[in-house]
Amino acid sequence: MTDLVIRALTEGDADLFHTLRVPPLVGRGRFGHTYATVGRGGEYRPEWTWVALREGRVVARAAWWAGPDDPAPKALDWFDFAEGEADAAAELLRTAPLRAEYSLLAPPGWRDRPEERAAVRARVDAAVAGGFEPLVERYRYEWTPECGLPERPGRLEFRPEPDDAVIEEVLRRVMPGTLDAHDRRALARGGVEAAVRELMDFLSWCPSPREWWRLAWTPEGDLAGIQVPAHNPGGPCVGFIGVVAERRGHGYAYDLLVECTHDLVARGATRIAAATDQPNLPMAAHFARAGYPVTQERIDLV
Repeated sequence: MTDLVIRALTEGDADLFHTLRVPPLVGRGRFGHTYATVGRGGEYRPEWTWVALREGRVVARAAWWAGPDDPAPKALDWFDFAEGEADAAAELLRTAPLRAEYSLLAPPGWRDRPEERAAVRARVDAAVAGGFEPLVERYRYEWTPECGLPERPGRLEFRPEPDDAVIEEVLRRVMPGTLDAHDRRALARGGVEAAVRELMDFLSWCPSPREWWRLAWTPEGDLAGIQVPAHNPGGPCVGFIGVVAERRGHGYAYDLLVECTHDLVARGATRIAAATDQPNLPMAAHFARAGYPVTQERIDLV
C-alpha cells in the first residue's frame, strides 16, 4: 500500500471530512452532532479533526468534540474508516495528539445481527489498536411522554442544597461500593477525593442550572441520596442518581429516578436521555420499572 498522510484538517479543507463514505450500521460517539466546523456554524474545531489520507483519499477520520469554552476535547465523537483500513485508523489515533473518551453507540441487541456485530467489533478493535481500552458497556435510555410518567413513591423528601461542600460530602458517602465503572476507575486512580472532583466537574460543566440539584431525605430526617436533573449538550438528561452507602437496599434509587423525571418534565422536557452500566443490574431494573426504554447500547473506551 502507499504511504499514509495523517494530519489535522483546516477550515479551508474541512469538506474532506465528508468524502469518506461508510455504512451507517453503528452510531458515532456520545455527542453525535452533525459534522460542521465552528467557522461554518457547527461544533467541531478543524485542528481537532484528523484524517488519514492515501493518495489524497480519506481512508480514516476522527473528530474530537468539546464545548465552546473547553480548552481540551471532552470526547472522541467520530471515528470511521474505509473497508480494509483498520490499521490506518489505528495509526491515526496513535498519531493525533488528542486524548478523550470514546463512546461507541450501537443498536440494542447488536450482537444478534452479524453485520452490526462485525461493524462494532471492527471499530472497537481499531480503537484498541490505537491505544484505547474498553471500560464498560452501557444501556442508553430515552424517556418520552408516550412512556408514561411514573408515579412518585412518596417515601422521600427532596430539598435543594446550595453549598457545594455539602454536596461533595454526600458524594463521598455515595462512592463506597459504587457499581459505576467510571466512578470505580476514578477511585482506583486517585481515591475518593479524585472521584468526587471528577463527578462535580462533570455536573458543573452541564449547562443546566446548579439550583436544580436535590438531596433526598427520609421522613425521619436521614439523608438517602442525591438526584441531579440536567441538560447535556444533547438536551435534558438524568445527570446523576446516587444513594448513600448506608441507605442502600431500600430501592431508593428508583425514588430518585422518578423524582428526577418529574423535575425535568415540569421544566418542559419531552425527551429525557439517561444511561447506566450494563452490569449495574439494580439500576437497569429501576429504569425499566420507571418506563425508560433502551434505545441504544454504548461501549465506552478510555
